[in-house]
Amino acid sequence: MAVRRLPSGFELDDDVTRVDVAAVHRFLSEESYWARGRPLEVQEDYVRAATRVVGVYDGRRQIGFCRAVTAVGLGFVYLADVYVLSEYRGRGLGEELVREMVEQGPYADRRWFLHTEDMHALYRKLGFEGPNDRAMERAARPTT
Repeated sequence: MAVRRLPSGFELDDDVTRVDVAAVHRFLSEESYWARGRPLEVQEDYVRAATRVVGVYDGRRQIGFCRAVTAVGLGFVYLADVYVLSEYRGRGLGEELVREMVEQGPYADRRWFLHTEDMHALYRKLGFEGPNDRAMERAARPTT
């Protein structure tokens, strides 16, 4: 994917070399409920090992992030570490970030899984459903 500019002026980019790992780590280890206390070295490994990453940027500033993990032969992809900085929320950036990851990337036809405690409404907009209040799944989409 080339950089995709949103009408709001923000950018989505899946270039892993653009990811500000320190900024991602800072948010996830200090503000998220799911990765609080995660060591920087672990976050670096997760970014490097990701099948795909997508960042949201305000100029050069990393303001959002998500990563996907899969493997050859697997028919599903796991979506993880989705966030947008609090001061940028309410502008549809989280929805655009997840949409880019699950609908525009190379794994759009795969089944997707994620865990969340609080963002069910966002993920439902993009086709995810329960099986329960912590896990969600999006069915595989037919290829065209």
